[in-house]
Amino acid sequence: MDKIEYRAIIKFFVKEGLTPNEIHSKFIKVYGDSSPSFSTIKKWAAEFKRGRTSLEDDPHEGSPKSATPPEIIEQVHDMVLDDRRMEVRNIAETIGISKERIGYILPEELDMKKLCARWVPRLLTAEQKYTRMKISEQCLEHFNKNKTDFVHRFITVDETWIHHYTPESKQQSKQ
Repeated sequence: MDKIEYRAIIKFFVKEGLTPNEIHSKFIKVYGDSSPSFSTIKKWAAEFKRGRTSLEDDPHEGSPKSATPPEIIEQVHDMVLDDRRMEVRNIAETIGISKERIGYILPEELDMKKLCARWVPRLLTAEQKYTRMKISEQCLEHFNKNKTDFVHRFITVDETWIHHYTPESKQQSKQ
């Protein structure tokens, strides 16, 4: 049972003249552990005695549901694309919003993560994967042709060409 239904029952019992103690005991008798607390019943009984008719919560002021306008997200995106080594603090100071908000925008809105001190898209496009695979194949081919020259000096930075799927989680991407 949801809270609106509980409030309707409380309102009915208040109209019948029952006290919060009596209402609470009836709730316990019928609903057991899933009944609302005594303090909740007391609060709503007092509200209905004062003449309240609505069962809904009162609207309250606070931060808006969407705190990040698209213009800000676009500004952050442009700044990161211009300089992928830019720090969150610098982005926040330049735009004039909090570091926490930037910390939300980058991974959640722009789907980016920090990788080796650079902001990069979390998931590569098919074209980016193909390009990385081709470059890696060329490096491997070059290595195989000249093994004697590169025995101890061949270093690869990107090993993602091995993966033929997009990992769904951080744990999968470690494998």
